[in-house]
Amino acid sequence: MKSYLLKTITLSFWLLMGLSQVSCQNSQKGDAEKAMNTSGKTMETSKEMAVAKQFPKAKPDAEWKKELTPEQYKIMVEKGTETPFNNKYNYNHEKGIYVSAATGEPLFSSEDKFESGTGWPSFTKPINDDAVVWVKDNSLGMTRDEIVEKATGLHLGHVFNDGPEPTGLRYCINSAALKLVKQD
Repeated sequence: MKSYLLKTITLSFWLLMGLSQVSCQNSQKGDAEKAMNTSGKTMETSKEMAVAKQFPKAKPDAEWKKELTPEQYKIMVEKGTETPFNNKYNYNHEKGIYVSAATGEPLFSSEDKFESGTGWPSFTKPINDDAVVWVKDNSLGMTRDEIVEKATGLHLGHVFNDGPEPTGLRYCINSAALKLVKQD
């Protein structure tokens, strides 16, 4: 009987502790949301707060949805992939600078573009070291290196170690994430 009573008290104690933790977390979340209310807008999630700190031009998904085309939103925000061989820049050979479709930030040069045969525009390197960031991508049951725009954290594509010299890298980028500023 004592054993049963002791187990009941112990279980009740841990149950109350667990409920109080959940209650405290919800209260702290509410306080954090109130504290983040600036310019009449509240960051939607803690994920968005973290992204905003890491990427200076990051915006909530709802704002990107207003600014980007549905295809750009699917690729850049939802981290989609466009159809290979059926996209704007795969076969493009015009000279110029490829900029972000979201911000206009320079990302890649046509001088570094090459025919990879993969169906997406491919580059040996970004226009400069501050243009993109590598992020581990563990989706689809594999580990890859995702490429995101450094200013926003928006998805551009992936990088692989099967490119030509001098870098040996292949930056495989979705056309929908790019705009070409043609060289005069």
